[in-house]
Amino acid sequence: MSENLLGLQVTPGEVSRVVQDAIDVGYRYLDCAPLYDNEREVGDAIRARIQDGSVLREELFVSTKLWNTCHQPDSVLPACKESLTNLGLDYLDLYVMHWPIAFK
Repeated sequence: MSENLLGLQVTPGEVSRVVQDAIDVGYRYLDCAPLYDNEREVGDAIRARIQDGSVLREELFVSTKLWNTCHQPDSVLPACKESLTNLGLDYLDLYVMHWPIAFK
């Protein structure tokens, strides 16, 4: 299960539909994280709505998070690039630490 835009559980495979519906009704801030295990589906939805002309990438504010095992300086860029790949995006509008504590 993954969290949707409201923090509710969404079955894998439904995330793209939920995000597309959210964009359709006016959501422009999309909060993601590797922990939610849905970046690929969120990215699929974003690209679908961009491709069908519903929204421009510049109209969306997409954020994702750095997971707690990746706080070491040499881990940050690879983790960010992995999220960009998963989302299928060229850039993020915000990239933050998921929690302010690191895990081993």
